[in-house]
Amino acid sequence: MAIAANKVPGVRAAQAHDPYSAERARKSNDAQILTLGARVVGPALALSLVDTWLHAEFGGGASARKVGKIAGHEKKILEERRADET
Repeated sequence: MAIAANKVPGVRAAQAHDPYSAERARKSNDAQILTLGARVVGPALALSLVDTWLHAEFGGGASARKVGKIAGHEKKILEERRADET
């Protein structure tokens, strides 16, 4: 799901399988969407991961540059698509 969601410009989705990956998805990548594998994450763990992800905040710093680069690439893609439509 994260792979498919990340094809949409402006979307940053991350997959989590433990509390650390859930927290880092938000703190380092400013992920707006969290995906969980149904075959590897049980219901109790899923609730814990979502709670961890929801309470984490984007840390900025060096990660802000990375997220900014992603946004720049997305903007370029959208501009190219608009140009192709005209």
